Amino acid sequence: MTKLRKWDRHAILGELRRRGMTLTKLAEINNVSPGGFRTIWNRPNAKSEQAIADFLGEPVELLFPDRYPKTTSKILSPKYANVGRSAA
Repeated sequence: MTKLRKWDRHAILGELRRRGMTLTKLAEINNVSPGGFRTIWNRPNAKSEQAIADFLGEPVELLFPDRYPKTTSKILSPKYANVGRSAA
């Protein structure tokens, strides 16, 4: 019986390094800005997350469980629900 691995920032970075990869190199391979690529720890970025998941051969949902499945945006207050929508 195999145990599911718990992925966090340190486990992801450690596995990348064990495989001879860095976030900067991975960003360059995927034509993504290295600076923007490194912000995945603070901000969701589907393209960067998917690039890491593809390289590690793991589903993106396991690497970033708090971000997947994607949900619709949340409205903080009902009074803002129609902001930006044109009246028909």
